Amino acid sequence: MQYIHHFNSPLGGITAASDGDNLTGLWFDGQKYFGDTLDSGYEEKDLPVFRQTDRWLDIWFSGKEPSFTPPLGLKTTQFRRSVCEIMLTIPYGKTMTYGEIAEKLACDRGIARMSAQAVGGAVGHNPISLIIPCHRVVGANGNLTGYAGGIDKKIKLLEMEGADINGFFRP
Repeated sequence: MQYIHHFNSPLGGITAASDGDNLTGLWFDGQKYFGDTLDSGYEEKDLPVFRQTDRWLDIWFSGKEPSFTPPLGLKTTQFRRSVCEIMLTIPYGKTMTYGEIAEKLACDRGIARMSAQAVGGAVGHNPISLIIPCHRVVGANGNLTGYAGGIDKKIKLLEMEGADINGFFRP
């Protein structure tokens, strides 16, 4: 059984999903790929993982970096999981390019190259927004692109973290 929970953020509604123990989804309401890991049968329920997630979001939206991560349960491919694991290493208020993630994946796998476009597809399908910080991933040369919640939200999220976005531009 899957469960959902709603959170009202300064940037709009957020829906969280859980398998009962782990956070399996977190989306801004209406974003691209909203709920794509949810089965058709789910119910709204108060769970400890949702209370932890609310606490994490409250801290984050207050302008601070949370010192914990709710338990995550990624239901995705191994490639997308690898990309998510790298995104989790991007420091608060910092960014990484799709190409840098591709280089890291290639190095980790002992291969010469990895497609930045493939990485972009994986980042775009990140099922746990904010906590797995896909908003911190930018295009080459500071191109602010590829956020399922929309570029305006991506900019606001980076500004909320105090990231220096002066050198970035919209496509």
